[in-house]
Amino acid sequence: MSSELDTQKLASAIKSKRGSSGLRITAEVIGTSASTLSRVEQGNLPDIETYIRICKWLEVSTDYFTVDIEDSPLKSDEAEDIVVHLRASQTLSPSTASALIEMIQLAYNQASSEKKK
Repeated sequence: MSSELDTQKLASAIKSKRGSSGLRITAEVIGTSASTLSRVEQGNLPDIETYIRICKWLEVSTDYFTVDIEDSPLKSDEAEDIVVHLRASQTLSPSTASALIEMIQLAYNQASSEKKK
């Protein structure tokens, strides 16, 4: 089964976490150039090293943005989508985001275990 990178989902996650922070400042934090980050935000495919740095900055695994080609339209893990947005929030404090993330993960784990019964 083949996989591909969902560049639109990646771009959306970067824009969400970056918020109103400047492109150059964010690029420096990630360890890439502003022009490279801009291209990725526009939906272009990053090189492997840049992709790994971006995933670390977003605090997600590198397979989070991959999708099986046969599984189109694109599907993703709902809980992980929520977690990405909570971590990227400019409004929530890190401790509040962490508490919400823990709550979301517990809720999804409980729902998963109930489904198996």
